[in-house]
Amino acid sequence: MSDHPEPEQRSPFLDLPGAVDTDGTGVPAHYGSPLSEQRALAERGAIVDLSDRAVLTIQGPDRLSWLNSLTSQALTGLRPGESSETLLLDVTGRVEHAVRLADDGETLWLLVDRPEAEGLLGWLDSMRFMLRVELADRTAELATIGTLGDPPLPLAAPNGVPLVWHDPWRAVTPGGHQYAHGEHPGAGWSWSERLVPRDALPSLVARVRSGELSAAGTLAADALRIAAWRPRFSTEVDERTIPHELDWLRTAVHLSKGCYRGQETVAKVHNLGHPPRRLVMLHLDGSEGVLPESGAVVSAGDREVGAVTSSAVHYELGPIALAVVKRSTDPDATLTVAADGVQVAAGQEIVVPPEAGSAAQVPRIPRLGAVTRTPRS
Repeated sequence: MSDHPEPEQRSPFLDLPGAVDTDGTGVPAHYGSPLSEQRALAERGAIVDLSDRAVLTIQGPDRLSWLNSLTSQALTGLRPGESSETLLLDVTGRVEHAVRLADDGETLWLLVDRPEAEGLLGWLDSMRFMLRVELADRTAELATIGTLGDPPLPLAAPNGVPLVWHDPWRAVTPGGHQYAHGEHPGAGWSWSERLVPRDALPSLVARVRSGELSAAGTLAADALRIAAWRPRFSTEVDERTIPHELDWLRTAVHLSKGCYRGQETVAKVHNLGHPPRRLVMLHLDGSEGVLPESGAVVSAGDREVGAVTSSAVHYELGPIALAVVKRSTDPDATLTVAADGVQVAAGQEIVVPPEAGSAAQVPRIPRLGAVTRTPRS
């Protein structure tokens, strides 16, 4: 029995030569040469078929203020053609959904991974009350294409504004905060997701066949994403994740906006505490020729300290991974990762440092009953 659910729709990109769907998602993971595909994608010429992802919409004059009141990002000032991302948190601040957003002046477009769509749409529908908003699932009409460049594509624009989500990960957004120190690899991350009519996919396939466009698989996109330290909901998030652990305050959280569910935890951890876990990028020893899977145990000596969330073989960096480890893990320690029955050595590249948080720098108050002695003159 497969570990993956049957895809709801098989992409015509799977008819291209060499296309392989290793994940059972209905889109190509690669076309036979993942490393070459990475290079083509990094050089901003290739497109990635993401038609397995979902497209939801919110229409109505209250769409921005309503979603603003429910999620972590400030959205009331989002202008037509602008992009954003936001998180839906539970009451304890744990991440329940991550949503990529683009507004066209009439409709707010929500891009999410397919497994998220039904639950997110249902929860939003339950929170409408008397507000002027209408929800819909538009996945059957529109497909998502990812790229690091600006290839000529038949972009959907039902309200006159081309539907493109530009990933804000390149910089810290207003109201956000970055825990990572020094030069950030996300500065060169020009990823965008473009919506095209689903019935236009066969013509895009024909253009790839003719050589007018080049295609890269999802494995190539994932390798470049890992190298940019870019978290993704379906890989880096588990039932305990809070945004601080993934440095997601950079782009998905506005620390000065009004009340929303989970805000108390966001503020308390950022100002007074520390996230209990932290994201690292691992440089893996490639001599064993194995790559750890998601969930692989990360150890420091004989102590388990975390787990791999994503892994890939990068065309320049070699085998790499993102992992979430305990905050107390020594940043200078060489870790090991379990993969195919062997322990693979892994060097840490710190994304979220152990000292992340405590931004308010509140001085410690002496405990009750403590005696303060005054020196005698």
